[in-house]
Amino acid sequence: MVDQQEYERISMELLPTLYKIGYSMLKNTHDTQDAIQQALMKSWEKRYTVRTGGYKVFLTRVVINECYNIQRHYMRVVPSELAYIPSNTSPDYRELYEAIDTLPNDLRLPLILKYLDAHSEKEAAKILGIPVTTFKNRLHRARKNLSKLLDREVVFE
Repeated sequence: MVDQQEYERISMELLPTLYKIGYSMLKNTHDTQDAIQQALMKSWEKRYTVRTGGYKVFLTRVVINECYNIQRHYMRVVPSELAYIPSNTSPDYRELYEAIDTLPNDLRLPLILKYLDAHSEKEAAKILGIPVTTFKNRLHRARKNLSKLLDREVVFE
Protein backbone atom coordinates (compact mmCIF):
# COMPACT_ATOMS: atom_id res chain seq x y z
CA MET A 1 0.00 0.00 0.00
CA VAL A 2 1.28 3.46 -0.94
CA ASP A 3 0.40 6.33 1.40
CA GLN A 4 -0.07 9.94 0.24
CA GLN A 5 3.48 11.10 1.04
CA GLU A 6 5.05 8.11 -0.71
CA TYR A 7 2.71 8.59 -3.70
CA GLU A 8 3.73 12.25 -4.03
CA ARG A 9 7.45 11.53 -3.61
CA ILE A 10 7.58 8.70 -6.14
CA SER A 11 5.34 10.53 -8.63
CA MET A 12 7.50 13.67 -8.55
CA GLU A 13 10.67 11.60 -8.83
CA LEU A 14 9.34 9.76 -11.88
CA LEU A 15 7.96 12.76 -13.81
CA PRO A 16 11.03 13.25 -16.08
CA THR A 17 11.07 9.55 -16.96
CA LEU A 18 7.32 9.48 -17.55
CA TYR A 19 7.58 12.52 -19.79
CA LYS A 20 10.40 10.98 -21.87
CA ILE A 21 8.47 7.78 -22.35
CA GLY A 22 5.18 9.54 -23.10
CA TYR A 23 6.73 12.00 -25.52
CA SER A 24 8.68 9.29 -27.33
CA MET A 25 5.39 7.54 -27.98
CA LEU A 26 3.05 10.48 -28.68
CA LYS A 27 5.42 13.15 -30.04
CA ASN A 28 3.13 15.89 -28.73
CA THR A 29 3.59 17.88 -25.53
CA HIS A 30 -0.10 18.31 -24.77
CA ASP A 31 -0.96 14.66 -25.37
CA THR A 32 1.99 13.61 -23.22
CA GLN A 33 0.83 15.85 -20.40
CA ASP A 34 -2.70 14.45 -20.75
CA ALA A 35 -1.41 10.87 -20.61
CA ILE A 36 0.66 11.59 -17.50
CA GLN A 37 -2.25 13.39 -15.83
CA GLN A 38 -4.62 10.50 -16.55
CA ALA A 39 -2.03 8.01 -15.29
CA LEU A 40 -1.52 9.97 -12.08
CA MET A 41 -5.26 10.09 -11.46
CA LYS A 42 -5.67 6.36 -12.11
CA SER A 43 -2.66 5.45 -10.01
CA TRP A 44 -3.99 7.65 -7.16
CA GLU A 45 -7.26 5.72 -7.21
CA LYS A 46 -5.42 2.38 -7.19
CA ARG A 47 -2.64 3.35 -4.73
CA TYR A 48 -4.01 1.08 -1.99
CA THR A 49 -3.80 -2.00 -4.19
CA VAL A 50 -0.11 -1.51 -5.15
CA ARG A 51 2.80 -2.51 -2.95
CA THR A 52 5.23 0.32 -2.19
CA GLY A 53 8.13 -1.44 -3.93
CA GLY A 54 6.14 -1.94 -7.14
CA TYR A 55 4.64 1.51 -7.47
CA LYS A 56 7.29 2.90 -9.87
CA VAL A 57 6.76 0.05 -12.29
CA PHE A 58 2.98 0.32 -11.90
CA LEU A 59 2.91 4.08 -12.61
CA THR A 60 5.22 3.76 -15.63
CA ARG A 61 3.06 0.99 -17.04
CA VAL A 62 -0.10 3.09 -16.57
CA VAL A 63 1.52 5.97 -18.50
CA ILE A 64 2.42 3.64 -21.37
CA ASN A 65 -1.15 2.32 -21.43
CA GLU A 66 -2.54 5.86 -21.44
CA CYS A 67 -0.27 6.71 -24.38
CA TYR A 68 -1.64 3.70 -26.26
CA ASN A 69 -5.18 4.91 -25.45
CA ILE A 70 -4.40 8.34 -26.90
CA GLN A 71 -2.80 6.80 -29.99
CA ARG A 72 -5.89 4.67 -30.55
CA HIS A 73 -8.08 7.72 -30.12
CA TYR A 74 -6.23 9.83 -32.67
CA MET A 75 -4.98 7.07 -34.98
CA ARG A 76 -2.40 9.47 -36.37
CA VAL A 77 1.27 10.27 -36.05
CA VAL A 78 2.24 13.74 -34.92
CA PRO A 79 5.68 14.76 -36.19
CA SER A 80 7.77 16.78 -33.78
CA GLU A 81 11.30 16.95 -32.49
CA LEU A 82 12.53 14.67 -29.76
CA ALA A 83 11.99 15.66 -26.15
CA TYR A 84 14.85 13.59 -24.85
CA ILE A 85 17.57 15.28 -26.90
CA PRO A 86 19.56 17.41 -24.45
CA SER A 87 20.04 20.98 -25.68
CA ASN A 88 23.84 20.73 -25.45
CA THR A 89 24.00 17.51 -27.50
CA SER A 90 26.85 17.23 -29.96
CA PRO A 91 25.89 16.60 -33.61
CA ASP A 92 27.06 12.98 -33.32
CA TYR A 93 24.63 12.24 -30.51
CA ARG A 94 21.85 14.20 -32.17
CA GLU A 95 22.08 11.82 -35.12
CA LEU A 96 21.78 8.89 -32.70
CA TYR A 97 18.71 10.35 -30.98
CA GLU A 98 17.08 11.04 -34.34
CA ALA A 99 17.78 7.44 -35.40
CA ILE A 100 16.24 6.18 -32.14
CA ASP A 101 13.14 8.23 -32.91
CA THR A 102 12.64 6.40 -36.22
CA LEU A 103 12.40 3.00 -34.50
CA PRO A 104 8.97 1.51 -33.79
CA ASN A 105 7.70 1.72 -30.18
CA ASP A 106 8.47 -1.93 -29.41
CA LEU A 107 12.17 -1.29 -30.16
CA ARG A 108 12.41 2.35 -29.06
CA LEU A 109 10.97 1.92 -25.56
CA PRO A 110 13.50 -0.73 -24.45
CA LEU A 111 16.36 1.56 -25.55
CA ILE A 112 14.91 4.53 -23.69
CA LEU A 113 14.23 2.58 -20.52
CA LYS A 114 17.60 0.80 -20.48
CA TYR A 115 20.03 3.46 -21.69
CA LEU A 116 18.40 6.86 -21.24
CA ASP A 117 16.60 6.15 -17.96
CA ALA A 118 19.03 3.54 -16.59
CA HIS A 119 16.49 0.87 -15.65
CA SER A 120 17.72 -2.67 -15.17
CA GLU A 121 16.68 -5.17 -17.82
CA LYS A 122 14.41 -6.93 -15.34
CA GLU A 123 12.70 -3.71 -14.24
CA ALA A 124 12.34 -2.40 -17.80
CA ALA A 125 10.84 -5.73 -18.94
CA LYS A 126 8.36 -5.56 -16.07
CA ILE A 127 7.41 -1.98 -17.03
CA LEU A 128 6.74 -3.10 -20.60
CA GLY A 129 4.90 -6.20 -19.42
CA ILE A 130 7.14 -8.59 -21.34
CA PRO A 131 9.53 -11.40 -20.32
CA VAL A 132 13.18 -10.44 -19.77
CA THR A 133 14.26 -12.61 -22.72
CA THR A 134 11.85 -10.75 -25.00
CA PHE A 135 13.18 -7.45 -23.66
CA LYS A 136 16.77 -8.51 -24.38
CA ASN A 137 15.76 -9.66 -27.86
CA ARG A 138 14.11 -6.31 -28.61
CA LEU A 139 17.12 -4.44 -27.25
CA HIS A 140 19.38 -6.47 -29.54
CA ARG A 141 17.13 -5.82 -32.54
CA ALA A 142 16.99 -2.11 -31.72
CA ARG A 143 20.80 -1.85 -31.56
CA LYS A 144 21.06 -3.80 -34.82
CA ASN A 145 18.56 -1.48 -36.54
CA LEU A 146 20.40 1.56 -35.21
CA SER A 147 23.67 0.21 -36.60
CA LYS A 148 22.05 -0.10 -40.03
CA LEU A 149 20.50 3.36 -39.82
CA LEU A 150 23.76 4.98 -38.77
CA ASP A 151 26.00 2.84 -41.02
CA ARG A 152 28.22 1.98 -38.06
CA GLU A 153 28.20 -0.10 -34.93
CA VAL A 154 26.36 1.43 -31.98
CA VAL A 155 27.88 0.86 -28.56
CA PHE A 156 25.97 1.82 -25.41
CA GLU A 157 27.64 2.02 -22.05
